[in-house]
Amino acid sequence: MVSNFVDLFWSSTIDGLTIGSIYALVALGYTLVYGVLRLINFAHSEIFMIGTFASVGTISLFGLSGPASGLTLVLVLFCTAAAGMAASGASAVVLERVAYRRLRTRGSSRLAALISAIGASLFLQEVFALRWSNGELHASGRDYVNSERVLEKTELFSIGDGIVRNDKLLVFVAAILMMIVLDRFVNRTRLGRGIRATAQDSESAVLMGVNINRVVVLTFLIGGAMAGLAGALYVVYFDQTRYIIGFVLGIKAFTAAVLGGIGNLRGALLGGLTIGLVENYGASIWGAEWKDVITFSILVLVLLFRPNGILGEALGRSKA
Repeated sequence: MVSNFVDLFWSSTIDGLTIGSIYALVALGYTLVYGVLRLINFAHSEIFMIGTFASVGTISLFGLSGPASGLTLVLVLFCTAAAGMAASGASAVVLERVAYRRLRTRGSSRLAALISAIGASLFLQEVFALRWSNGELHASGRDYVNSERVLEKTELFSIGDGIVRNDKLLVFVAAILMMIVLDRFVNRTRLGRGIRATAQDSESAVLMGVNINRVVVLTFLIGGAMAGLAGALYVVYFDQTRYIIGFVLGIKAFTAAVLGGIGNLRGALLGGLTIGLVENYGASIWGAEWKDVITFSILVLVLLFRPNGILGEALGRSKA
């Protein structure tokens, strides 16, 4: 087992950073909403799923007969990312309006909001199942929606036994750049200061003239857009989606948010990359079937021994 880990170290590292980047983008939605509302938005996994379907649909509109190149490739990638972000962002805003706002304005308990989140998650999943499922919930391979391959997946260079392909590099770089943009937005802009003020003390924020409803909508919009970008990158990387694709991936992204310190944007990135690396390292030792077990074990251990996460810093207390 140890020899497998050594032999597959670099390939596991590259794959872990790639899938970890997707986890990190989805985790940003969890951590943003929790930072502002102290709410675990369990329907966020379906927001990611909607982004994948929007991306697949956008790619199909181009009618590609094969992988694109040059300006066509740039256009397809841009439109795919924009469609995923728009669809997921809009869905997240509608979700906030329908499932959470009335509970929030009436001062309902967090348990009521949690139940509403689970109900919204199941509703969205079943809506897509009506159109894109043959009725066999776990029929492997028979209810996938395949996408045209946008990018010709070619080897760029090697690190040890690991091969860095262009699609893997795209996913990783896009996630890091988006994380930098979001971090600058939250820490340097007026709207970002409103988000941090609301996260730190909503009552004081109101007295300072912050529109709480606007901040909440903006938070869901940004978190949804990040999940939509993750959905677009997922489709470019895997060339397919599924109506239950968000279930396990959403739990892993939530684990990443908790591991990094839920409510901390940089913690979400750190947690996502860490989860991606650890589960791939574990798979190289015990086999791919242990990936999910490893992730869920991490979640339990973090909640038991370090519930505040690695960084453990709330959104409202991040440095300006």
